[in-house]
Amino acid sequence: MASQVRQNYDEDCEASINKAINMYLQSSYVYLAMSYHMERDDVSLPGFCSFFKGLSEKDQKSAKTLMKYQNKRGGRIVLAAIDAPSQQDWENPLEALQTVIDLEKQNNQSILQLHALGIAKSDAHIRHFLDNEYVLQNVDTIQRLGNLVTRVKRVGATGLGLHIFDKELQ
Repeated sequence: MASQVRQNYDEDCEASINKAINMYLQSSYVYLAMSYHMERDDVSLPGFCSFFKGLSEKDQKSAKTLMKYQNKRGGRIVLAAIDAPSQQDWENPLEALQTVIDLEKQNNQSILQLHALGIAKSDAHIRHFLDNEYVLQNVDTIQRLGNLVTRVKRVGATGLGLHIFDKELQ
């Protein structure tokens, strides 16, 4: 049954929203794996555990926001299978943070491509939505992660400096 509220909502935009939903859910899954890796007794970095759990929750929220938008526009949500993270052990928090930056850049690129598609399809609604909910927030997140990477490089991948840094994250 076709949606009663669908208006000027291009099928390519709908498909791209679904792609972004699934990307955010996948990255949330990876961050959850990171979180519980950091909680293991042989790693024991509770600050990083909390930090990665927070990222997982942030990306789940982003996926839910996109799902609500999809329904508002009269689109259909199509969820894909979530693959197991390609990596489930990280040598140190620096390696994990670099993985996070890569995932966040991929998510951001998906949003930017969707924004460009909204321009090409003359969809002012999607552009406004993305500007308000994602564009600047993604830049802020990537910058924050870059700052964390720099700080972890300064304190080192192990030792007292990392212990103190981990406490600051809690």
